[in-house]
Amino acid sequence: MAIALRPATAADEAFLWEMLYLASHLGDEGIPASATRAHPGVARYLNGWGRPHDLGVVAADAGRPVGAAWARLLSGDEQGYGHVDDRTPELAIAVVPTHRRLGVGRALLAALIDAARGTYPALSLSVRADSDAVRLYRRLGFQPVPGTEHTDGRGGVSTMRLSLAQVSRGGGKRSAYPSADVDPPVGNR
Repeated sequence: MAIALRPATAADEAFLWEMLYLASHLGDEGIPASATRAHPGVARYLNGWGRPHDLGVVAADAGRPVGAAWARLLSGDEQGYGHVDDRTPELAIAVVPTHRRLGVGRALLAALIDAARGTYPALSLSVRADSDAVRLYRRLGFQPVPGTEHTDGRGGVSTMRLSLAQVSRGGGKRSAYPSADVDPPVGNR
């Protein structure tokens, strides 16, 4: 499997909505994917995709998108679930079930971290306490934000933050780009 990473563009919007549905766990609540755009707490992460400071990365296997990670500044009335301050974009990430546990998520996060470095002081996210992804986030340097832990109808949730000043290129020790033909992504800056 050769995963190629590339910047997310306006042409990826439909796929990003599919990934947002997976990332938000709306399906766990019995909400259909078709309702994602109408869910105000979730839709804010993609409505009007392609704003000047939106950053995103898409992973593809044999040309077919299999995952995405993106970050967006959400402030004021738009604050999302992982808000820490008005200078730190919140990220969302999802990988299709057939490509999970293969390093795709790590590669997406490392590429997004590289794209955000130099533009933002940090990245933040909201994560379920029982998510397997917590270990990945910690390995990449994300730390829990004290006082953000809470419980919703499905369990514990907290916010994690990554200071970009403390992260080396590649989002950690290993290369962010699993194949030689992958160029670092750039955002819509």
